Formats: sequence, structure tokens, C-alpha cells
Amino acid sequence: MDLKSKFELEFPIQASPHMLYQYISSASGLSEWFADNVNSRGEIFSFFWDGAEEKAKLISSKSNLFVKYRWLDESDDQDKCFFEIRIVVDEITKDVSLIVTDFSFDDEIEESKMLWDNQISDLKQLVGST
Repeated sequence: MDLKSKFELEFPIQASPHMLYQYISSASGLSEWFADNVNSRGEIFSFFWDGAEEKAKLISSKSNLFVKYRWLDESDDQDKCFFEIRIVVDEITKDVSLIVTDFSFDDEIEESKMLWDNQISDLKQLVGST
């Protein structure tokens, strides 16, 4: 039984926490950068990529701070794994960063990190951050 490993990435981004929260917490916001299309019914989100559908449950959120989703899949450690996008503002400089926490199988971590790099790059372009 292969278990997934946790990893974290930090992405500086020039945007307000309020604007970013709209893009990470709503189906319409997520469909602009994260997936081809996103639908939600309550706390269940359906993500579509190239015709494939993946479902996730919104398990926790706090306005303008973070969202945490759990994939609804059949993996052995599905109940322990999640992905979280946290908005962090430096108290001194007021610089904004997104901290992404995710899980992946060890042999897929680098690929997962590259995927997040690409997704966050799309988000940065969307919000006008360089």
C-alpha cells in the first residue's frame, strides 16, 4: 500500500487577499485558472480537465485566509490527504504569498510541484501579478 507524502510550496503574488480568496474558494474563480471547468453543489466541487472529472469536498475555509479541499477518490490514504491554499501576508512588508500544501506519491512529487507552478502562474497572469 503506497501512501502519499505531504509537500508545501510558496508563491509570492501581487494581489489583495480578498481578490485571491475569490479565485481559490469559488467554482467560477477556480475555473478561470485551476481547471477547465468547476461546478459546485454545496461543499462538493467537481473539477474537469480534458473531459475527466475529479470531485473534492471543501473541508475547511476562512474568508481571505485559506481553503482546504479533500479529493474524493479511492486511494488508501484518501481520508488523510488534502490540498490547501493559504493566503499569507507578511506583517512588516505586507507582501502576499500563497502557500500550497498538497500530497502526492513519492515518484510523482516533482510532477505535482510543476503542475502547481503552472497553475499558480496562470493565476498570477489572471490577477496581473508578475
